[in-house]
Amino acid sequence: MSESMNGLVAVAIMRDEARVWATGVERGTKPESVHAPSEKARHHHVREAQHHHGHDTDHQSSIFYESITEAVGPASAILLIGHGKGKANEMLHLTQYWERKHPDIAQKVVGAIDSDLEALSPDQVLALVRSWFDQYEEIV
Repeated sequence: MSESMNGLVAVAIMRDEARVWATGVERGTKPESVHAPSEKARHHHVREAQHHHGHDTDHQSSIFYESITEAVGPASAILLIGHGKGKANEMLHLTQYWERKHPDIAQKVVGAIDSDLEALSPDQVLALVRSWFDQYEEIV
């Protein structure tokens, strides 16, 4: 890993899980998994909120996003990898959350890769990250 790649954190985010590579992006590096609150808990809270004439899905998302925020805190640069379009784009939702709640973290985002994450192994995700870095090294 080049010296300038130190501090680069990769975050692969899907609807229910984020994989965070905070310790390096060499082949074989294991990510930390951050899981969204379970669907059962989500539906229970939504039903409770609906009973009280409100919706609690934002609260569930914020728990997930705050866990990711903790994992990337020490990063000097963040590369996001996501998939989905429109309402299913968790990468976009996370970025918007950071812009509203953690602008200091949002400023660390140096790039984003759209990919079919469910079809990629962790090593393939890391290969995408290294390839992106080779192309955009001057940004970081």
